Amino acid sequence: MGRGTRAGATIAGAAAAALGGVAAYDLTQRKHAILRNFPIIGHFRYWVETVGPELRQYIVTSNDEERPFSRDQRRWVYASAKGENNYFGFGTDNDVERVVGYPIIKHRTFAGPGATTAPHGSEGTPLPSAKVLGGPRGRRHAFRPASVVNISGMSFGALSAPAIEALNAGAAIAGCMQNTGEGSIAPPHRSGGDLVFQIGTAYFGCRDEHGRFDLGRLVDLVQSAPVRAIEIKLSQGAKPGLGGMLPGAKVDRTIAEIRGIPEGADCASPSRHSAFDDVDSMLDFVELVADATGLPVGIKSAVGNMDFWDELVEKMEPRTRGVDFVNIDGGEGGTGAAPMIFADSVAYPFRIAFSEVYKRFAAAGLTDDLTFIGAGKLGLTENALVAFALGADMVNVGREAMLSIGCIQAQKCHTDHCPVGVATQNPRYTRGLDPTLKKTRFANYLFALRRDLLKVSEAVGVVHPGMINADDIDILDGQRLHVSLRELYGYEPGWGELGKALQDDLVDVMAHLGEDQEEDSRH
Repeated sequence: MGRGTRAGATIAGAAAAALGGVAAYDLTQRKHAILRNFPIIGHFRYWVETVGPELRQYIVTSNDEERPFSRDQRRWVYASAKGENNYFGFGTDNDVERVVGYPIIKHRTFAGPGATTAPHGSEGTPLPSAKVLGGPRGRRHAFRPASVVNISGMSFGALSAPAIEALNAGAAIAGCMQNTGEGSIAPPHRSGGDLVFQIGTAYFGCRDEHGRFDLGRLVDLVQSAPVRAIEIKLSQGAKPGLGGMLPGAKVDRTIAEIRGIPEGADCASPSRHSAFDDVDSMLDFVELVADATGLPVGIKSAVGNMDFWDELVEKMEPRTRGVDFVNIDGGEGGTGAAPMIFADSVAYPFRIAFSEVYKRFAAAGLTDDLTFIGAGKLGLTENALVAFALGADMVNVGREAMLSIGCIQAQKCHTDHCPVGVATQNPRYTRGLDPTLKKTRFANYLFALRRDLLKVSEAVGVVHPGMINADDIDILDGQRLHVSLRELYGYEPGWGELGKALQDDLVDVMAHLGEDQEEDSRH
């Protein structure tokens, strides 16, 4: 063998050994799911991500063209989750000169305390709901939610056990609630975080052997877990009127046992409830469940035909029966699996949906009697602020929460081949997601979102995002004109705002929280 051949063999051997070392490290490290599941080649993804901004100056797409979430939006979530610098340099690259529907928040120069300027200032400040959930209806276990941002309903089955565990444990750190989704309560839901139990059309977790609703089983279940509220799911933004769908590839033995369904078979929930069939019987059902459990009870729904909402408001006006909260899910919301036509074209997007529902309650003078929750890409600060200005009291985050624990927007949720182990039950991929690390990333993201909500609120001159109103945000039509949310959505004076008593109470709550934080910092 010649000298050159021996040298080549030595180099090749060294290279192979190096690659073997990298592969061994990738397979055993727990920080990055993509590397754990795809050793060596996974590094190319991070390299492309690193040089992407430079490449995209000449080719491919801009930072704001991708959907559902743009590159800039994902970058902000990722950086926030990792506790890294989530600031942006050189000014906005949004096409504010030409884009239609762009929100502009109108700060006030001298009003209010002003916003903190430290990069992570006020990150630890609690940001509770402006309203006591269940208080107006006198529920036995009424409470003020500790966080205005909570986790949307995402079932165990649609998400993996490690993903559910990471979100629940992260919720415990951040002091927020996790909605179970319609797939019932699974072991990873019991990782320290408070829950909102969702009753879907299939009544998983509270059904008898024939699939019918069973009140006794519901009471037993919610008493066995830290359930703070109950949400009746009427429809979902990404597939309204269709019912939930869990592909059979995701239905393993554990999920089959929890839901009471065959293993490996598609799980399609009915499109309608069987426990009630109109608004009147639905309100009877709400009061039945609230009386039996003592918990606040509300509804989640996408918005299409408005007859339902007109009748609901009419039935609630006497204040003898009513829901404790309404969760409006925009048509742009996420899903694990849905026909394209439903995801694309059924149900109004959030801003139209929410404003149409809210206006009906406002005209009846009922808005202080219940809590309004919004969902549908509201885990981004500007979208959440628009929701608050329109009258939302809390927002739920779903896909943004998934991004914070490692989702890369591969859009393979319906295939059971999510490469980072978030939306799959395949052990080939779920092994890469370490909940002990990812829980902190979710908590970091939530801290950053609440911090920015508080900062912008202070810049507007108020102490809480719930006090931002429909006159504080304009919507642009390029450089041609601007119109306030109030004018755009036909809000009358006072709509979208808390009542005077609620505002005074909220100011006191925030003042006491600030005092408590100062006291803690001294110790």
